[in-house]
Amino acid sequence: MNTLVVAACPAAIPVHCVTKTGLRALLADLAPEARRFAEAQGFAAQPGQHILLPDAAGAVAAVLLGVEGIEARRRDPFAPGRLAASLPAGDYVLAGETGDPDLAALGWLLQAYRFDRYRKPAPIAARLVLPEDVDGTDLARIAGSVALARDLVNTPANDMGPAEIELAIRALADETGAVVTAIIGDDLLARNFPMIHAVGRASPRAPRLIDLVWGNPDHPKVTLVGKGVAFDTGGLDLKPSAGMLLMKKDMGGAAAAIAAARMIMLARLPVRLRLLVPAVENAVSGSAFRPGDILPSRKGLSVEIGNTDAEGRLILADALALADEEAPELLIDFATLTGAARTALGPDLPPFYTHDEGLAAEIARLGQAVNDPVWRMPLWPPYERMLESRIADLNHVSGGSFAGSVTAALFLNRFVEKTQSYAHFDIYAWTPSARPGRPEGGECQAARLTYALVRQLHPPG
Repeated sequence: MNTLVVAACPAAIPVHCVTKTGLRALLADLAPEARRFAEAQGFAAQPGQHILLPDAAGAVAAVLLGVEGIEARRRDPFAPGRLAASLPAGDYVLAGETGDPDLAALGWLLQAYRFDRYRKPAPIAARLVLPEDVDGTDLARIAGSVALARDLVNTPANDMGPAEIELAIRALADETGAVVTAIIGDDLLARNFPMIHAVGRASPRAPRLIDLVWGNPDHPKVTLVGKGVAFDTGGLDLKPSAGMLLMKKDMGGAAAAIAAARMIMLARLPVRLRLLVPAVENAVSGSAFRPGDILPSRKGLSVEIGNTDAEGRLILADALALADEEAPELLIDFATLTGAARTALGPDLPPFYTHDEGLAAEIARLGQAVNDPVWRMPLWPPYERMLESRIADLNHVSGGSFAGSVTAALFLNRFVEKTQSYAHFDIYAWTPSARPGRPEGGECQAARLTYALVRQLHPPG
């Protein structure tokens, strides 16, 4: 069980979650001195407001936390977790109007995350008593996987290149008993992954395709693909300096895929899981690929390069073509692909794309249920014309500024034809402003809902 959670503790300090309408009844139940203290502090149960109630010796006897009403709280079920990083050391138990206990407990663990690689680790302070009927093992599995993804995204590119992404996947294989192979450097050309090679060849850090396989080969095939661009300069279509500041997170798709794979494997779900991560650095040198180049692809389609700063879809296309060759039951890719997705839906709500109506409905429902929200966007066939090329089978970007996330998804869709259930997530992988359960920094998006989806399709025995 996660060290932030304890199974039981009779002396645990209660955290009373209370709405404005429930405050009067709660105050009436408190000891007179505690009630007077709360009133003197001006506690009005405003959402997010909290106070510590002292006992006679001055120690913390209880905590009061203002929360939204039940309807509003569905918008933020992690709300009780906001205290995890701000309470003094001790064991705490949630009480009162906590909402969904699974999500309240998960929010507590996710809020307590801290990226400590380059500074002194913070001591574990506020521990949570596991709410009744919450599966502590699954809770720790999910929180640990999200923390792993956040660590990968938060690590700067000097310490998180293609080789380090491979090492992270190999460490995951050691943890779960999976098997990993990697195709590196010029071997990508020999094995017919020309677009992965082209994007990564300008960097002194060799590009690679990392392939993890786990589970019984007779079980249904589930394949996850994650964009692993360790750093994106934009290539010869160079980004401005401001555009590069967060480009360490351009491997956030790989991090999300790794996290989802870890949850699935540690839960021992009855699937044959495959994780594919094309890992590159989009650098600038004399060997960099150029605007106007025509690249072959694993699929056999020729691709005209319209902009070297749209490199992620190129490496994904080769990986998706490989994944599609064995027609898995479910194929999902995760990628920090377009700024257009953020313009449309903001940083907190990644769009997803699929032709499968049943899959779309379940993704939307489960995203809401596990507080990992996404929003369906259309694979609009008329926009295929935006990817036309006069000299190749297709261009990898549209000629204008419209529908950038849609046309990127349409491009990827050209490389998947055998798989019936395929979804593409265009994630941001970053929390720009902290919220309960989501500290500022690297974020793991769409992985928890993917785990919930696979678990629903193939529950553990």
